[in-house]
Amino acid sequence: MAVFILVHGAGDTGWSWHRVAAALREHGHEVIAPDLPGDDESLTLIDYADAVVDAVGGRRGGVVVGHSFGGFTAPIVAEKLAADALVMLAAMIPMPGESPGEWWSNTGFAAAVKAQAARDGGVTGNDDPLVGFYHDVPRALAEEAMGRERAHPSEASMAAPWPLTSWPSVPTKFIVCTEDRFFPSEFLRELALRRLGVVADEILAGHCVALSRPDELASLLVEYSAEAHHV
Repeated sequence: MAVFILVHGAGDTGWSWHRVAAALREHGHEVIAPDLPGDDESLTLIDYADAVVDAVGGRRGGVVVGHSFGGFTAPIVAEKLAADALVMLAAMIPMPGESPGEWWSNTGFAAAVKAQAARDGGVTGNDDPLVGFYHDVPRALAEEAMGRERAHPSEASMAAPWPLTSWPSVPTKFIVCTEDRFFPSEFLRELALRRLGVVADEILAGHCVALSRPDELASLLVEYSAEAHHV
């Protein structure tokens, strides 16, 4: 049995993982997918990481997965827990000293979105969340997800430099979503190679893959766990 620690992205809650969690639990694995603190503009990335570590309950190891903005929190969690593996899922990849607020311009995000939107007729970066974000999620699930959105992350966490001085010494995987209309897949694939030296794996899905392709995602996470435990 493996333990999977799932870190959600901006605006989300642990509910966003519920389909993946169910698939993992069906195969006998343990899943911890806490709600990160919201509605408090003073909280920092360390506060978010500590909330995850508290939810784990004093244990060490496990497979830490960070989705989207969770990419700023998950590596901190992985270091604190001495994780067996770290999985970055369609995630922001921070550099030491880089704030989340700086990340967008530092990485060339806007240009990447503009380029992909020019190729796909403007669905990438579309302001309608059902077009640009939840386009491959069942409509009822997409509407429930939008109804659960909340104020996370905080202004403080967006402004403060990422606190780690280097990437954690944890085996790291990266997953791009080939149909992602928020973080274009080629943009993230190049970023993973440049910043982490990691060749990304891929899933045929949009940005909200945990809701749209939970079984495929769960299977890939189990593969990563098995690989980490055989190193």
